[in-house]
Amino acid sequence: MDVFPEVAPCAPELTVREEGGTSLPQLVWRLGPGQRACSSAVLGGGLGERGWVLNAQVPPGYRRTDPAAHLAELALAAGLEGAGVGLMTAARVARFTDCEEAGVRTVVTTGLGVRGWAAERPSGLPAQPGPPSVGTVNTVIAVVAPLSDAALVNAVATATEAKVQALLDAGADCSGTPSDAVCVVARAPAAGGAVEPFAGPRSRWGARIARTVYAATLAGAREWQLNSA
Repeated sequence: MDVFPEVAPCAPELTVREEGGTSLPQLVWRLGPGQRACSSAVLGGGLGERGWVLNAQVPPGYRRTDPAAHLAELALAAGLEGAGVGLMTAARVARFTDCEEAGVRTVVTTGLGVRGWAAERPSGLPAQPGPPSVGTVNTVIAVVAPLSDAALVNAVATATEAKVQALLDAGADCSGTPSDAVCVVARAPAAGGAVEPFAGPRSRWGARIARTVYAATLAGAREWQLNSA
């Protein structure tokens, strides 16, 4: 029996900001206290307590060389205080896809314009001129159970495996894009309280992470393919 079935996983808020004369959407998770995250994000990455997550859309061909500082500015403008996680993407954030199952909610923003295989051999071909392509898959997962440090890292691996599985099933001929990021948020363990030690794909919480990431990524990849045809 689940220990924390009564708490709904955190859902994001879709907002729009004005920047450089352009309206740009962003997703905001206001987590509040008592949450920990494991993330590969440029701002607030690593392991630690985090009070918010921001996934901000930026224009294609993004030119700033200080994305962490830029995300910190956007977080401040959104009223987000303290430590948090900041991700960015040129994919259409308003077209996010999500899936929820028994205390796990996954939200994915998908752009596959610049995609490939993680261990792809260099082709030696010069880059082709043309308009910048949009390519980032950002994955944010909220889990109501407290996860150990090892389980949080395990959850990132599980989410990545499920993402690749979904991309292959969508026929996307890739394992992802060079700029993909993932963030797993879970409740901080209470003093002396129980903690989930595992989040592999066959563990209770890892299986839910895998299924929700797979469903949200598959929907996002298919939506991207439909609108990019």
